[in-house]
Amino acid sequence: MKLTCIRAYFFAPLSAGSMATEINGKKKGPAPNAKVCDNCSSSEGSDGAPKLSACARCGLVVYCSRDCQRAHWKAGHKQRCIAKADRAPTQGSSDSSRVTSPGSLDAVGECSICLDSMTEASSCTLPCSHKFHAACVADLRKFGVKEMCPLCRTPLPAGSQKLNDEAFLRYMAVHQLVRRGKASWSALSAEAQLDVDAAIAGWQAAADQGCADAHHNLGLLHEQGLAVLQNYGESVQRYTKALEQGSVDSQFRLGYLYETGRGVAKSDVEAAKSYKMAADKGHAEAQYYLGLLYANGRGVTQSDKEAAHWYQKSADKGHAEAQYCLGLLYAKGRGVTQSDKEAVHWYQKSADQGCAEAQCAIGHSCGGGNGVKQSYAEAARWYRKAAEQGEANAQACLGNLLGEGRGVKRSDTEARRWLQKAAEQGHPPAQCTLGAIYENGLGVAQSNATAVEWFTKSAEQGYKQAQFKLGHFYMYGLCGLKESYIAAAPWFQKAAKQGHAEAKCILGIFYENGYGVLKNYAESTRFFREAADQGNSMAQWSLGAQYEQGLGVAKSDNEAMRWYKKAADQGDMEGYNRLMQLQGNKRRQK
Repeated sequence: MKLTCIRAYFFAPLSAGSMATEINGKKKGPAPNAKVCDNCSSSEGSDGAPKLSACARCGLVVYCSRDCQRAHWKAGHKQRCIAKADRAPTQGSSDSSRVTSPGSLDAVGECSICLDSMTEASSCTLPCSHKFHAACVADLRKFGVKEMCPLCRTPLPAGSQKLNDEAFLRYMAVHQLVRRGKASWSALSAEAQLDVDAAIAGWQAAADQGCADAHHNLGLLHEQGLAVLQNYGESVQRYTKALEQGSVDSQFRLGYLYETGRGVAKSDVEAAKSYKMAADKGHAEAQYYLGLLYANGRGVTQSDKEAAHWYQKSADKGHAEAQYCLGLLYAKGRGVTQSDKEAVHWYQKSADQGCAEAQCAIGHSCGGGNGVKQSYAEAARWYRKAAEQGEANAQACLGNLLGEGRGVKRSDTEARRWLQKAAEQGHPPAQCTLGAIYENGLGVAQSNATAVEWFTKSAEQGYKQAQFKLGHFYMYGLCGLKESYIAAAPWFQKAAKQGHAEAKCILGIFYENGYGVLKNYAESTRFFREAADQGNSMAQWSLGAQYEQGLGVAKSDNEAMRWYKKAADQGDMEGYNRLMQLQGNKRRQK
């Protein structure tokens, strides 16, 4: 808004004698004792204007006659005339923390400064309860007009950005105490609570003046339930208000709320739209989250190429998680040309920022010699970095290296300690390995009960090695469990469904003999064949025996010898002996 517009409003309707506008501290207009008609400019006491009368409604302008009053009303005073009662602050509204109730974005009235219509998003409410365009109030300060309400002359509060910044500093002081463990959001000291209350009041006051950052900050507080009751609906309203003023951060947060279905109906499609809008404006976090949606085909058509595109943009801005994900794509050759060297490059950038997953990934690369020189010592160093941050996979890998003495000095006690940490986080392979440690008493007192407990936890999460192990225990009555083919069969079936070749071979034996299941040669043959195709030598000669005897398949010595030879070629003596016997029988028959 132009300076002339501000001055035109202030000078036209106000009585020069009672309220001369002050600009930069200097009075403008007639002398304080001079009164003139606001329509014809006749001075009080002159001919035809013995006494001037004030407008009965606003009391701010004066006239020499009814004709002048009517003419001035039609000329524009009608739009600017505010009743005295409407100008007075409402009871209790002087509190600067007063918050305008969230409403629609439709017009909410006319700004008395510029006379244009206002919306909730564009307006601000002053402590005296009067509403103006936030931009118009900002211009009052910008052009040096004395900081007071143009209608009732109540002093203006501090600027919205200043209020927001002061509130932020107060809040962060408490946030740092919580972060350092010296305070808790659920039990703040009286002093800390006062700081938080003052911060919230400051943000509310700034939000009333249309500050987008203040709306966004209040949205975050309600979303996370920090110092206020968690209220996702309030977060959505705050973010929406901030978004109307161009807040990219709020655009991203709205996308996250759509993705998680908090405060709004869950919608990956709407989440992707919000992320895309923020990502197009360079928001690194939104670019990363958009990449995740493309990688998993949620809300958008799955595309590794698009995922790599958005990860790259975010990674170039230094986003650690995006750098790690980009490294994974290079390692697997998805959406980009496969390159172990490029994968390690991005892992390193992410790891240098403390990303535990990336540090663990470098450990894998060092252990396997992928993109870097093979070194178990370096692998252990990176695993330890990630493990100390609580990364379960790194804890398990470090525990394995310690148990095997690769790259580090062997220590069963230290191996168990790190595997225990990973297992307690629900890491299935670590739980299975920990079960084996307790089974064999490695670095810990031997305990069958504890071993079975950890094997069971791992097996129930679908880890096939643990499932097979429990089946093995039940089949032979080991580790304190009672021998039971019936109890063993379900665990072997679970492992077999996940491709465990030895479990398939044992199920072939179970179905062939009716151990724990109904005898079924067709099922027996199926399991033997699947295991044999995976290279299991026992399944190969067992399948050969079925062809030799015609169990579940048509009898065929040639097929029997073919499978016996496959087993024998792997060094299986049973397969070799059966092959020799069958070949000898063939020669004698000739």
